[in-house]
Amino acid sequence: MANAYFRFKQFTVQQDLCAMKVTTDGCLFGAWCAADIRKMVKEGNLASSSKVLDIGTGTGLLSLMLAQKAALQIDAVEIDAAAAGQAAGNVATSPFSGQITVMKNDVLQLQEPGYGVIFSNPPFYENELKSGNHAKDTAHHSHQLTWAELFAAINRMLNDHGVFFLLLPAKREGELEGYLKKEDLYVNRIVRVQQTTRHTPFRLLVQGSRTVSPVSEERLSIKDENQQYTPEFTALLKDYYLYL
Repeated sequence: MANAYFRFKQFTVQQDLCAMKVTTDGCLFGAWCAADIRKMVKEGNLASSSKVLDIGTGTGLLSLMLAQKAALQIDAVEIDAAAAGQAAGNVATSPFSGQITVMKNDVLQLQEPGYGVIFSNPPFYENELKSGNHAKDTAHHSHQLTWAELFAAINRMLNDHGVFFLLLPAKREGELEGYLKKEDLYVNRIVRVQQTTRHTPFRLLVQGSRTVSPVSEERLSIKDENQQYTPEFTALLKDYYLYL
């Protein structure tokens, strides 16, 4: 059973009411997004006034990780009432409550164009066996937010110069291009994440936009052959994890 909470260096995430718990790959994705977005702001490629949208915020983890690194205003949308309430509580007890607005809403009903950044750790699975737990199935299976709907929502709400970030299962990489093509969106950077240097990739960190460019492709291992965190993972998570 997962812990009821997860404590980071600058905030604590309560998660007992959320089907989507704090995971290592989720933390890696949050740190990767935050580092990239902070760099964009610093280099003038993203305005500090840009609006940010977190689709399916769950515990609020990704929004909190970004808020720690960049002084941007974030709308964190969550369809599940219990999760939205817990995310709001996590934000309220953090140092970043002034930056994040948690909204209990269905992103498919949201009509807020003009976001400069959209990020999401969306439901991974379609047409696969479900658990029977409604909240868990909503978090993990895309019966309420299919990939087609997700990419259409990104297209609808992303501004012309905006960027989007997604955490996706590696086994569905072959489907990605078709969904993007339908919405005139493009991958600009992709990181294939491995559990260790000996494993095949199991997650994709995806950055994209409306702009066609050569795709930057990388690999990142969470742990090395000795089961120790790699320098790349440590560099991203050291400002968040208590024990790094």
